[in-house]
Amino acid sequence: MIVSKKIRTCLWFDHEAEEAAAFYVTLFPNSRILHIARYGEAGPGKPGSVLTVVFELAGAQFIALNGGPLYKFTPAISLSVDCADQAEIDSLWESLGAGGEYSRCGWLQDRFGLSWQITPSRLGELIGGPDAAGAERAMKAMLDMVKLDIAQIERAYAGD
Repeated sequence: MIVSKKIRTCLWFDHEAEEAAAFYVTLFPNSRILHIARYGEAGPGKPGSVLTVVFELAGAQFIALNGGPLYKFTPAISLSVDCADQAEIDSLWESLGAGGEYSRCGWLQDRFGLSWQITPSRLGELIGGPDAAGAERAMKAMLDMVKLDIAQIERAYAGD
């Protein structure tokens, strides 16, 4: 039985919903596939093929839909991951970015076209902290990065 959340993000894939969900759940603790629904005779997909995959990533529920090629992901919607340390940033950066595209400021697009922000948990405090000059330095440092480097952003905030 699926325990439904009131609000879930639905991710529209062409035909890769099951593959994407299976990949994503390997990357985060407290993640799992909850349910796979298949197309029936009524279609519009091929009977027996995957319609939706309900899954959890770090406890948050998502629905992956095989809706066909009509819509594509854009960076206007992204999944933001707060990382505890540089090792977590490095691991997710490499895993999610493999076969995709890297952008700046900790953003990447995975091989399925979904955009992710891989950021340190402290980022908000560093670029928006009470020390306005430190926050400005941290922001400038971040804007020059592709993959974020926590230590470098912290040093910029501190003025080192």
